[in-house]
Amino acid sequence: MSDSRIAECHPVVRQVTERLTERSRESRQAYLDMIQQAVSRGPVRSGLSCTNLAHDYAAAPDHDKLILRSSERGANIAIVSAYNDVLSAHAPYQHYPDIIKTTLAQQGHVAQLAAGVPAMCDGVTQGQDGMELSLFSRDVIAMSTAIGLSHQVFDGMLMLGICDKIVPGLLMAALRFGHLPAVFVPAGPMPSGISNAEKAKTRQAHAAGELDDDALLASEMASYHSPGTCTFYGTANSNQMLVEMLGLQLPGSSFVNPNDPLRLPLTRYAAQQVAAITALQPGFMPVGQMIDERSIVNAVVGLLATGGSTNHSIHLIAIARMAGIRLNWQDMADLSNVVPLLARVYPNGSADINAFQRSGGMPLLMRELAGAGLLHQNVNTILGAGLEHYFNEPYLDAEQRLQWRPAAAESSDLTVLAAAHAPFMREGGMKLVSGNLGRAIMKVSAVPDDRWLVEAPARVFTDQHQVLAAYKAGELHRDVVVVVKQQGPKANGMPELHKLTPALTNLQDAGFRVALVTDGRLSGASGKVPAAIHVSPEACAGGLIGVINDGDILRLDGHSGELTVLTPGFSEREFQVPQPGPSLGLGRELFQVFRNNVSSAEQGAISIDF
Repeated sequence: MSDSRIAECHPVVRQVTERLTERSRESRQAYLDMIQQAVSRGPVRSGLSCTNLAHDYAAAPDHDKLILRSSERGANIAIVSAYNDVLSAHAPYQHYPDIIKTTLAQQGHVAQLAAGVPAMCDGVTQGQDGMELSLFSRDVIAMSTAIGLSHQVFDGMLMLGICDKIVPGLLMAALRFGHLPAVFVPAGPMPSGISNAEKAKTRQAHAAGELDDDALLASEMASYHSPGTCTFYGTANSNQMLVEMLGLQLPGSSFVNPNDPLRLPLTRYAAQQVAAITALQPGFMPVGQMIDERSIVNAVVGLLATGGSTNHSIHLIAIARMAGIRLNWQDMADLSNVVPLLARVYPNGSADINAFQRSGGMPLLMRELAGAGLLHQNVNTILGAGLEHYFNEPYLDAEQRLQWRPAAAESSDLTVLAAAHAPFMREGGMKLVSGNLGRAIMKVSAVPDDRWLVEAPARVFTDQHQVLAAYKAGELHRDVVVVVKQQGPKANGMPELHKLTPALTNLQDAGFRVALVTDGRLSGASGKVPAAIHVSPEACAGGLIGVINDGDILRLDGHSGELTVLTPGFSEREFQVPQPGPSLGLGRELFQVFRNNVSSAEQGAISIDF
């Protein structure tokens, strides 16, 4: 491994960063001007009236009131929590506010639970009508967080969130309050249950009608079995990787199990650290200044190097936009051409996230990437300037005190975490594909490269349940490109179509050339079947995916980056843009304003832009 301290930045990483910086120049400066105007060098609450303050202090314990009233050094830290009992990943957060408050009180600071934000489980809503709220819940979380922080009595924020839309929503809000420091506090993945390969095999057998519901439920419950994040490498664990890559989470903290002896000291240290970087301290580091174009590029590199969730081809664009940074798919595609795949975690391999942690985890991954010149090391983090802090792993010394030490010299399992000089793939896990259908994202890290090219007749659907019915009727047992249109943000909130994965995988395993093309999303855990997803423009925005007919010949080529309908005269077809009716039931009607105003997937599917 090359010496990460002296490794020069890869020319493509440098070029993409320079291009991104130039493209964002005006919007970024406007953002920095905004947060600079909001920075307070004393306690933020000192600018409020006595009546305002009395309302804030009313329910506080007497010792907290004393600090809030008289101390110029005592910070008031906002806790924003996505705790609920439905999400196994978030269940451990139940007692975190008390831990944080006690820890900060010992240092003369105060913490208040500023907001509890909604948090839905995509695993529960997968394939159900409630999934139509999933993508928009990200923006709701951002707005809910903003409401909690709008009281203007806080000097910093601790964000308690892990799963799919929750972390992106919290990040979006944190950046809009970029004059304050922010630290994210993980809770860790659940211990390993049955293998992901065994779980996937059972799902495929159930889709083929070979196993009943009881057998499937038993398998699922053996996989999802305790508090903690699901152990596959989907959006939730991709979130944790990204937040650590951004320097917003403590080094090596993302994938420590909830009941590991390290978990409590790490949570306490996170609380202490946010208090150390408020405007009341010499090390003031507001999150809006900390996260810049270099930080965002590092996050994209981490996503590509680990074969992370395709959902972040949407979320990262939305997150960056909140800080005035205009990231786009071309930036991601150019980086993917030079960033090697270093992790094999299901669905990109057979191992789970616990195996990744044991093999060296984030500190080793980041050191490898930095040593190859693929990360900007001159960035700011919650621990100060420079990324080298993140090449260290936490441990407890003989007195059970939290310490950090350099990551292992090499991976303990090269089938899970590879060295940069001997990667699993020489390029990253995502591709940008384009042609007469528009542009789309293709996840290739979990697809054998002999499956990257599919040219076959289309079978067109407007609902995933139609696809499954056709599969069960034997109508898809041939070379086929399954097209599922009218699934974009404007149509129905862009629900994930992960329920299609077992059936399409069965077709592929039977020897057929199979691909999926959709203006919708797949789960962050999908990837075995070649798929062009997030097709933009979507059908309900006039995209030509809306005029594909059964029998049209489609070509999807991950090697050349092509997504084309080969049928003569296709691009000249006229059609009426579909106008989806209102979605009713399960509160979906309340989200019509989001569907009416949402941007394209390529622009981050943002419904709260400004």
